[in-house]
Amino acid sequence: MTTNDPLLDLIESMPTVRRLLRSSFEFDVERKAYGEGLRLASGAALEPIAGDFTGGAYFLCPEEDGSRAVVFASSDGEAGLIADDLAGALEVIVGLGWRDCLAFSGGGDVKVMQATARHAERSLARDNPQIGEERARVAEALALRVVPVADLVIRLQAAAARTEPDYRVTTDDGGVYDPLFGEHSEPRHGGWQ
Repeated sequence: MTTNDPLLDLIESMPTVRRLLRSSFEFDVERKAYGEGLRLASGAALEPIAGDFTGGAYFLCPEEDGSRAVVFASSDGEAGLIADDLAGALEVIVGLGWRDCLAFSGGGDVKVMQATARHAERSLARDNPQIGEERARVAEALALRVVPVADLVIRLQAAAARTEPDYRVTTDDGGVYDPLFGEHSEPRHGGWQ
């Protein structure tokens, strides 16, 4: 299955942006192999559009009301909705340490996710002092909105909370992926550094 998504076409046409998305934001449009046999619980096929460093994958869902929602499936068996369209997903992916916000969400508590986002932002800035510049370059190149982190957390929490039932991910053999919300509010060994 191939897509005619203009935003994906734009990413493909811009090698510098494509490299930044891969290296700084773990959105690699050349990693589409993961996720064979995954589909929505309704049976609808998912279209792989990118992968991350750990074997997770991003998928476009079938079109609904003129847009295609984006789900993420981790290699650890968690999956769910992250945005209603690709632009919204990229705003979250580029603007937020989103995986930590979900993993350490206290089961989907937005206040816990906000606290996690603050810790993740400090860690990102420490590990990559150019993260702000890189975010701005990608946002400008792809005409993405620059959204405050607190607002991105709210959007992400709302999207992930809508995973059931329409965006639940299953395997060919009937296995069901777990939700993206983790139960813990911080890392178990040593907390936030």
